[in-house]
Amino acid sequence: MASVYLYHCANICEVIRPGDTVVDLACGPANMLTMVARLNPETRFIGVDLSAPMLEQARALVASKGLSNVEFRTGDITDLSMFADKSIDAVMSTMALHHLPTVDMLCQTFAEVARILKDDGGVYMADFGHLKLDSSIDYFGNQHAHRQPQLFTIDYINSLKAAFFLEDFERAVRPLNGRATLYSTIVLPFMVALKSAPRRAWVPELADSLAKVRSNLTDWQMQDYKDLRRHFKLKGLSSAMLP
Repeated sequence: MASVYLYHCANICEVIRPGDTVVDLACGPANMLTMVARLNPETRFIGVDLSAPMLEQARALVASKGLSNVEFRTGDITDLSMFADKSIDAVMSTMALHHLPTVDMLCQTFAEVARILKDDGGVYMADFGHLKLDSSIDYFGNQHAHRQPQLFTIDYINSLKAAFFLEDFERAVRPLNGRATLYSTIVLPFMVALKSAPRRAWVPELADSLAKVRSNLTDWQMQDYKDLRRHFKLKGLSSAMLP
């Protein structure tokens, strides 16, 4: 997942700023959140997840990295009543929305995002897209089966099957009233991303840090990264932070 993390991390960094309070919805074990928080030490992050075991892993990971700008709260992302209206500077979420059971709950989640986000707030939320053909799901799901444990492949295939259709996302994001743009990968929407306009200028130090992460990718991870970047760019999604 290193290539996927790098791509989404760069996009997230473009919509958050120092001094922001950023909420990560369904943060899970905080692998993505930890990566973003390390690169943005002057930003405050709040990870929200419904699973206590996941949050235990997340707290352990953050502690092992010595991060002091991350906290966690137990909560349902379809009901963010723990946050007041227009109180959050930015919202992020990566590869988690497919865990929601219904389209209505997806819509509730985005309605809550629209409620808690400040008028000038940033958004970057990405997830798998549901492919209409089983053969397409099998292709993407088994793409790296020879490089990883079988359990990971099975989980990936199940995630693709559980993902929402692009049309579901188009319906769900309406409460944001155009404050962010919905993108999908070219030809086959195996991944979708919702991104607001950039909220910070290009930061050389941050770009250098992201470039160092890229330099550690293996050859096949680098190819995945380039493919993902190209597939989204052809549909209009890009970032000056991308190395």
